[in-house]
Amino acid sequence: MIKALSIFSGNSNRAIAEEICKYVEIPIGRAAVTHFSDGEIYVEIGENVRGVNCFVVQSTCTPVNQGLMELLIMIDALRRASAGSIVAVVPYFGYARQDRKAKPRTPITAKLVANLISAAGADRVLSVDLHAGQIQGFFDIPFDHLFAMPVFIDELKTLGFRGEDVVVVSPDSGGVERARAYSKRLGASLAIVDKRRPRPNVSEVMHIVGEVKDRRVIIVDDIIDTAGTLTTAAQAIMDAGAKSVLACGTHPVFSGQALERIEASPLSQVMVSNTIPLDSAAAACDKISVKSVSRLLGEAVKRVHHGDSISSLFI
Repeated sequence: MIKALSIFSGNSNRAIAEEICKYVEIPIGRAAVTHFSDGEIYVEIGENVRGVNCFVVQSTCTPVNQGLMELLIMIDALRRASAGSIVAVVPYFGYARQDRKAKPRTPITAKLVANLISAAGADRVLSVDLHAGQIQGFFDIPFDHLFAMPVFIDELKTLGFRGEDVVVVSPDSGGVERARAYSKRLGASLAIVDKRRPRPNVSEVMHIVGEVKDRRVIIVDDIIDTAGTLTTAAQAIMDAGAKSVLACGTHPVFSGQALERIEASPLSQVMVSNTIPLDSAAAACDKISVKSVSRLLGEAVKRVHHGDSISSLFI
């Protein structure tokens, strides 16, 4: 007998949870996620979940710590309500950039977050485009790492971005594998931006490895935070003689002066996903377009619930 399915949402990204529920064709689970006057988070599950396969959708985006605590408390509430299984669906995994000791006496916070999610009672985790794939190994429970690339590839092909006059650019050496996957599927060539970062959130482009002159360029990245790296790379690419440049970034963090930089940059378009909800200013920016990964997550939820393979989603 297949267990019942319920999908719950915290407050960080309820819109994507509702889209997932629409794809799976079930109503969103009843849960109150509120705060006491002193700021403490209070969760109350409003339906019977005994023996039910429960999915908690929560991006740990701004405010990061509140989103993370909501996720942990919801998992604990479901565990204490005798849920059959609990899957944390984290479209954007916060703290992922703290995945190693970059300096002496610094934490590996991504590992700490993994420990917290496991200790709270999650049986499985689903996420999209981790900043570092090895974070999967921080968990002692199954971790399904999905990619937003198919969504962006479909849109890029619709816009005519394929063939020899297209170049896919990685904004740093760490994203080369991602850029190579895009270039392979678009039949495009590959280039890399050689970047130096003198201090956090400040980047300086040195030079471009590869040919971009008279080409249409696509910059691909997983996170767009302050947009310093992205816009500096875009300017360097145009200075090198490119015809045009657009960007694809899965997670639109958009902190600090990100929007101002994007507006002032030569970028013709910035494609992002809905793993993080846009604020009103970002939504009003003409250069920013949002592509939904809800169907991808919804299909993963269906397959996990029914015990089917989801390996075909890992492309």
